[in-house]
Amino acid sequence: MDGHCFVCGQRNEKGLQAVFSVDRELHTSQCRIVIPEGYQGWADVVHGGILSSLLDEACIYACRALGEQFVTAELTVKFRKPVMLGTELLVTGELLEKRKRIWCAKAQILVADEIHAEATARIFALDVVD
Repeated sequence: MDGHCFVCGQRNEKGLQAVFSVDRELHTSQCRIVIPEGYQGWADVVHGGILSSLLDEACIYACRALGEQFVTAELTVKFRKPVMLGTELLVTGELLEKRKRIWCAKAQILVADEIHAEATARIFALDVVD
């Protein structure tokens, strides 16, 4: 990683600079983040593309419990409730299944223990041998 990822890159001044932790035993990921102004969709609401990016990253990081290099092949997002700017979010990911080089994961965005968005993803493993 070169540090310039829009979501997690610590060297990307315009990015979210999200910090994900990975539980290698449970194959999960987690991040707490507050989305500031500038990432708005509708008035005071976080843009859906930003939420989708966080869900995508959570899925990738869950896979990183067992490897390093992954790309998303497919992402399906469900938005349940608006997420307000300036609110602390808990973003979680979980690896569900490994099949050769295509893995399945899910992610959620929670606000005060309530699901506001969720996703499922098919992830392509670049560095995992069949």
